[in-house]
Amino acid sequence: MADTETTATTDWRAWQESWDRQQEWYMPDREERFRIMLDMVEAFVGTEPRVLDLACGTGSITARLLDRFPGATSTGVDLDPALLAIARGTFAGDDRVTFVEADLKDPGWPARLPHDVYDAVLTATALHWLRKDPLEGLYGRLAELVRHGGVFMNADHMIDDTTPRINAAESALRHLRMDQAMRGGALDWAEWWRLAAEDPVLAAPTARRFEIYGAHADGETPSAAWHARVLGEKGFAEARPVWCSPSDTLLLALK
Repeated sequence: MADTETTATTDWRAWQESWDRQQEWYMPDREERFRIMLDMVEAFVGTEPRVLDLACGTGSITARLLDRFPGATSTGVDLDPALLAIARGTFAGDDRVTFVEADLKDPGWPARLPHDVYDAVLTATALHWLRKDPLEGLYGRLAELVRHGGVFMNADHMIDDTTPRINAAESALRHLRMDQAMRGGALDWAEWWRLAAEDPVLAAPTARRFEIYGAHADGETPSAAWHARVLGEKGFAEARPVWCSPSDTLLLALK
């Protein structure tokens, strides 16, 4: 009897939704920041923008962008092979979306992109994986990629070290609620990646991912004021927060 070849498959949409739930465990206001981000996209560059989804992960921003603006296009760039696998699987067949594997610490990464300029560059909960020096270099390259009148938005952990007691109280309450959610069945970062490593399709890219990054990158979380200052120095005309929670900030820079 002839051998029957079997090909491993996985449910990309289920992994996409699982990633969203895991991220919401850390950031229960995640959808609110995405809503404001897309409000600002519409305000500055309209409803058919060319967008660079920076450090795109599974394509969370791209998914919300295309749901709201069907005429938009998106280029997702990331280095994580497992998250890129989920992104590519989720958006397979959608010609509005292109994914590029690149290291944002490599000065030459923009050469891999399909376009020289973008209306908007969007990123969320990703650039805290970089330390200040490479982040400054990245901001300089983004200033060249964003067209005049276009925007860069970064939603991330931005810590103000001048308010230690406020920071401590906010952190204590947030972690108490996270512990309660975990007892209710929420997945944390480590548990999500453990499950990914057991998936027949994601096991190999997950292993490569940990070879690249380790458990977590040694990044930094400077204040919103630091981000605004550096973006101004690198060529953006204006920069300030347009949304914030007790722990995170959505900072907009206008070219």
